[in-house]
Amino acid sequence: MSDEGDDPYLWLEDLDGGDAAGWVRERNAATVAAVTGGEGFAGLRAEIRQVLDADDRIPYPGWRGDGFWYNFWTDAAHPRGIWRRTTLEQYRRPEPEWDVLLDVDALAAAEGENWVWQTVTVLRPGYRRALVSLSRGGADAVVVREFDLDRRAFVEDGFTLPEAKTDVCWIDVDHIFVGTDFGPGSLTTSGYPRVVRRWRRGTPLTAAEIVYEGQADDVAVYASHDPTPGFERDFVGRSLDFYRTENHLLTGAGERIRLAVPEDAGWDAHREWLLIRLRSPWTVDGVTHPAGALLAASFDDFLAGGRELTVLFRPDERTALSGHVWTRNKLILATLADVKSKLEVLTPGGAEWHREPLAGVPEFDHSEVIETDPDHDDAYLLSSEGFLEPATLRLGQIGGEVETLKRQPAFFEADGLAVRQFFATSADGTRVPYFVAGEPGATGPTLLNGYGGYEISLTPHYSGVIGRGWLARGGTYVVANIRGGGEYGPRWHRAALRENRPRAYEDFAAVAADLVTRGITTPERLGIEGGSNGGLLMGVMLTRYPALFGAVVAHVPVLDMRRYHRLLAGASWMAEYGDPDRPEDWAFLREYSPYHNVRGGEAYPPVLLVTSTRDDRVHPAHARKMAARLREHGHDVSYYENLEGGHGAAANNEQRAFVWALTLEFLWQKLAQAGALPRQVAPDATERAGRST
Repeated sequence: MSDEGDDPYLWLEDLDGGDAAGWVRERNAATVAAVTGGEGFAGLRAEIRQVLDADDRIPYPGWRGDGFWYNFWTDAAHPRGIWRRTTLEQYRRPEPEWDVLLDVDALAAAEGENWVWQTVTVLRPGYRRALVSLSRGGADAVVVREFDLDRRAFVEDGFTLPEAKTDVCWIDVDHIFVGTDFGPGSLTTSGYPRVVRRWRRGTPLTAAEIVYEGQADDVAVYASHDPTPGFERDFVGRSLDFYRTENHLLTGAGERIRLAVPEDAGWDAHREWLLIRLRSPWTVDGVTHPAGALLAASFDDFLAGGRELTVLFRPDERTALSGHVWTRNKLILATLADVKSKLEVLTPGGAEWHREPLAGVPEFDHSEVIETDPDHDDAYLLSSEGFLEPATLRLGQIGGEVETLKRQPAFFEADGLAVRQFFATSADGTRVPYFVAGEPGATGPTLLNGYGGYEISLTPHYSGVIGRGWLARGGTYVVANIRGGGEYGPRWHRAALRENRPRAYEDFAAVAADLVTRGITTPERLGIEGGSNGGLLMGVMLTRYPALFGAVVAHVPVLDMRRYHRLLAGASWMAEYGDPDRPEDWAFLREYSPYHNVRGGEAYPPVLLVTSTRDDRVHPAHARKMAARLREHGHDVSYYENLEGGHGAAANNEQRAFVWALTLEFLWQKLAQAGALPRQVAPDATERAGRST
C-alpha cells in the first residue's frame, strides 16, 4: 500500500456508518470473549475498580482564590462525579465535610444526557460565578453553561454555548471571551476556534464583538484576561503550529501590541514580571541564551523595547527545567536531573534572584507543586510519590512551616520490590534512562511503557492499577524516558522531531534490548503499552522491531501517517510529525507509518488495539484500519472500541476498570506462559542508585 489511493479500508473512517459499526461490534465481541472469559478477569477488574473508587484516595484540591478548597470526586456512588468544596479546617480532618456544588450524576439523570465533567473556570475576583464545561461521552467538544456558586444552580439565561471545541475566559461578571464554532469559516483546519469574540451578558452571541481572528491553517486562536488587581491585562494570539504562537497585548482601545518573544518560546506574565522559557537559542544584545533557559524581564520595560534579561535557569547535559509556578511574591522552579525532581524558591530582585531549596521536598520521591494562590499569599501544595511510594500531600508556606495533610493508602504490597534506574545505549550512542520497578531477580512478565513526543516527560508515579494488576502478580514494570519527551528539555524533544522521529523508536528498542541483556526479561516475556503518540510508538515497535517483544498494546493510537492530518485534530500535529502532503515529508513518514508497514510472512507479536468511538482528537479509524490490515495479513490482533470515553477511551471508573483489566489480562495471558527466564545478572557500573522498599 503506497498511499491513500490504495487504502482499502477508508470505509472504516465513517465514524457511525452501518458497515463500520457492524465491524466494530464483531471485533469487540471476539476480543471480549477471548480475553475476559477466564476466571481471573472478573477479579482483576474488581481489584482495579476498588483502586479507582477507593474512599481513602487523596481528594486533590484546587484553589480558586476565595479560601475554599475545591475538588472533583468520583467513586462507586458517584460514577460521573460531584464538584464540591470545603475549608482548610475541614480538609485537615480524615473525613471532611464537603459542600456539594454540582452532582453530575443527578444532572445527567434529570436531563437524559451522558454528561462527563471536563473543566470549570471560576470568575475572579468575586468567585461567585463559574463557567462549567461538560461533554457528551467524554469527547473534547463541550457544552458550556454558567453556574451560580451561591445558589448551586445553573444561571437561567446565563452564558451558554452549544457543543463545540470551545475556549472561554472570564473578563468580568458581565463579559467573557469566547472562541467556538460560530458557523462556516470560524474554525481552523485543525477543528479549533479561528475567531475570538467578547460577549456581553444579555446580548446575542452573533452580535458579540470580534476581538481577534487567525488564519484557517493556524492551529487555534486564543484570548485571555489577567484580573490581578493593578495589573489587569488582556492578551490575544494565534497558534501558528503546535509550538509557535504569535502573541499580543490587547489594550482597552482595541490596539494590539506585539509581545516580541520568540514564536516558539513559552511565556507568562505575573504582576510586574515577564518570564520567557526558550525552546530554541535566542540572541539578545550579543548574548545567546540556550534552548531550555528561563529568563525574566520587567513586563512594561520589555513591552517598551527594553531587553534587560535575568537568567533564572540555564540547562546542562543532565538537568532541564520541568516547570515553574508563581506564588504571590515568589517563583518556584522545578527541574529534572536525570529524571529526578528538584524544587527551589526564587525571590525576585535585581540581576540575581535569591534562591533556596523548597521546604518539605523528600529526597527520593518525585515531587511537584500542584497548587498556589498567586493573588493572595505564598502558600503551596506539594505532592510527592514514587513507583512504590504512595503520594503524600503537604501544605507549605514559603519561609514558614510545612504540614502533611494527606497520605494516599498503599494499594499493593511493596515489600521485596525495588526501583532502579538504568541507562541504555541507543543506535547513535545516546544514553537513554529508564526506570525498573519490581522484584530484583524476578522472572515474571515485564511491561515496558513509553511515550516520546511533544516534550512530555514520564516521571516516577504511584499507580495502584499497575501495582495490583501487574506488580502484585509478580510482573516487572518499566518506564522508558526516550527522546521526543522533555526529560532533558527542548534538545531531547527536538532530537526526535519530524524527520528525526526514528531516534525515539531506536531509543525504545535499545531499552528493550538492554532489559534482555541485563537478564531482567526475554523478548517472549516483554510486553509494551502506550497511548496516543505512545500508541504510534507501539505501532512502530510492532512493525519495525517485532522480534523484541512478546505482546503489544496501543491505546487510542495514531497509526496512519498518510492521513492523520485529515482526521479530526490531526492537522495540529504537523509541527511534530511533518506534512504528509509534502513529498519530502511523506518520504520519511512513509518509512515508519505503522499502517503502511504491515507485512505478511513475518512473525508479529500479538497486539491489542483499544480506542473510543467518541475520541474526537485521535480518530478511531487509526486503530480500526490497523486492525483490519493486520487481520488481512494473518496476524494475531485483538480490537476493542469503547462506544464512549473520548481520548481517554473511558468515560467513568467502570469503563476505566474494564479497559485496564482488558489490557493487563491480555498482556498476562500472552507473556506469563513464555519460557523460563534466567536469573538477573549483577548490575554493572551504569546502574543508577535508586530507592528500594
